[in-house]
Amino acid sequence: MDGTILVADDDRTIRTVLTQALTRAGCKVHATSSLTTLMRWVGEGRGDVVITDVAMPDGNGLEMLPKIQDDRPDLPVIVISAQNTIMTAIKAEEADAFDYLPKPFDLPDLMKRTARALDRSGPGRKVPAASSSDPDRDDLPLVGRTPVMQQLYRLVARVMNTDLPVLIWGESGTGKSLIGRAIHDFSDRRSLPFVTVTGGDLQDIEGPARILARVRGGTLLIDEIADIPADIQARIVRMMDAPGEYTPRFLATSQSDLAAAMKEDKLRRDLYYRLSGATLHVPALRDRVEDIDLLAAHFLSRGDGGAPALRQLSAGAAKVFATYPWPGNVRQLEHAMRQLALTSRATEITQTEAEQVLGAQPTAEPLQTEANTERLGQSVERHLRRYFDQHGSMLPPPGLYARILREIEAPLIQIALSATAGNQAKCADLLGINRNTLRKKINDLDIKVTRGRKMM
Repeated sequence: MDGTILVADDDRTIRTVLTQALTRAGCKVHATSSLTTLMRWVGEGRGDVVITDVAMPDGNGLEMLPKIQDDRPDLPVIVISAQNTIMTAIKAEEADAFDYLPKPFDLPDLMKRTARALDRSGPGRKVPAASSSDPDRDDLPLVGRTPVMQQLYRLVARVMNTDLPVLIWGESGTGKSLIGRAIHDFSDRRSLPFVTVTGGDLQDIEGPARILARVRGGTLLIDEIADIPADIQARIVRMMDAPGEYTPRFLATSQSDLAAAMKEDKLRRDLYYRLSGATLHVPALRDRVEDIDLLAAHFLSRGDGGAPALRQLSAGAAKVFATYPWPGNVRQLEHAMRQLALTSRATEITQTEAEQVLGAQPTAEPLQTEANTERLGQSVERHLRRYFDQHGSMLPPPGLYARILREIEAPLIQIALSATAGNQAKCADLLGINRNTLRKKINDLDIKVTRGRKMM
């Protein structure tokens, strides 16, 4: 890389790490803990790329972006922030940031993005500003520092101010409706109605006309589109083709992969192609385990139902929640946190209390597969192809190899430990690995080992 990078962050360690890494890569670096100093450098014409934190001692980095764009519209700005919410991604997009990364960030990933920023030529893209009509919506439980959630936030920010129809799919309780509401609330249509409908609202012949009259050019969210009968799907197609005087923004949610539903004739092809302007996948909670502490803290901080507002998880409780499969996803976690906020005896929720509340939770339904005889390799291949398809022309977040290995390795070791009643020597022999290697993997993957009756 060749260029001058301006770094603004109040964390001395981050400034040091970035300065050393960028200097080794061939860049000149000016680092500061002050937004005032950063803006002076920008005004003096210094720098080819800016890397700035959001929360700074003398101001907000995002609030400085419009001035940077006015003074130097060709200067790319990369925003880094510990505020891991969808709002940060949306505000970065609205402020015309070149890119956005959550903290803690992956240094090689940031270096690649900086290189792309240096290679960029011509004026930066402009995103229509959309300040929310409800500034308190920052408390939406759409929080997450994991790569899959940050990728989702970026996609939401990019489609927000377009007119593209959007398909939002994911398991029950993952927050699909919240994503749809966020797309509306921070879009150019935010002052117009947001209407959610089901197949029942469209059953009679006048249903589409009534719905369009309610939406009045706002946003129409069709809930669980794949569960709607074929004849009503045909009405939706006609409604989208002839919406009348005011054309709404169409969104749809589904618990199933709609491309697969279309192949199985559960979804009309013409409706699928009309709705699939953009496809957003909301990951299951078990696929973003690292976000559980963040979400739990969010729900506990509410103090709902008259419960004390200050509650936190002990290390033991956090470990229990991290290893639970969460069939009901974020909604189930929210209900568990509400119950614990009301029943916990002390400020810190204990491991025993966590185990008790989860013991009362419903068990997960068995996962469905295309065929009982499907080989593991076929299942993994199908999963990976669908995962890549979800990102369209974009690539998935970096680190895919390690994530996939972890998803396969962790349940393999857990099941093997259960089958051997927690006997690590027998488990290592079963897996064909060294016992010390098994211990290290149990440690690294944070697997809970319990003694119990053998499965086989």
